[in-house]
Amino acid sequence: MWQADDHFDRWWNTNGPWVEEPNVRREGTSGVQRVSHEGGTVYVKRQTGHTFRSIRYPLGRPTALREGIALSRLDQMGVLAPKPLYFGSRKIDGQWQGLLVTRELVGFRDLDTWLTDEAQRHLSQEDHLAILTNLAVLLGKLHRGRQQHGCMRAKHVFISTRVVEGISRFDLALLDLEKSRPRISMTRAARHDVRQLRRHSPWNDAQWNYFLERYEKEIGRSVVFR
Repeated sequence: MWQADDHFDRWWNTNGPWVEEPNVRREGTSGVQRVSHEGGTVYVKRQTGHTFRSIRYPLGRPTALREGIALSRLDQMGVLAPKPLYFGSRKIDGQWQGLLVTRELVGFRDLDTWLTDEAQRHLSQEDHLAILTNLAVLLGKLHRGRQQHGCMRAKHVFISTRVVEGISRFDLALLDLEKSRPRISMTRAARHDVRQLRRHSPWNDAQWNYFLERYEKEIGRSVVFR
């Protein structure tokens, strides 16, 4: 999926309606377009001069490349997220260009908006607990793989609903992994993401404590998050 060839030019020159119009961040520009591809929909993120810096990359590296690598890792872990179709980078006149193409997650909406919709205010307690259980499983897989989301909040969790034999089922996925990176230990990844999620989540104390109980069972240890 990470290739440095003529595929970069082909994807760079595609066109479609803007999902996220180009904006200036981190001394560079970044934008996302929705593009038709082989009878389906893909999202093409193009970045110019949009980089991150780290000890390993003190001079900077494209964030689109880091996100593509993270999404590939999640796919291997069995963590539901947009599947990367292509990602790559190149330098033109000394400036980085980054590119990430992902397949559409059909039927998913961000959890933050979904929970505030009028239709969702009448969810049963069992439904709320089922969503929290599924979230605990999802993040448990992520953190057992020592991968940190990096910007963990309800709006970056996406949900899809279905009914199986009269029972509501909730599928969850993770999006917006520009800041995602591997950590040296599961505990470091867990503490960072779960503390962020607590600050940016809509759940009350009882619901949050239920989530923590299920999450700690998933990762097989107790971690202090407060």
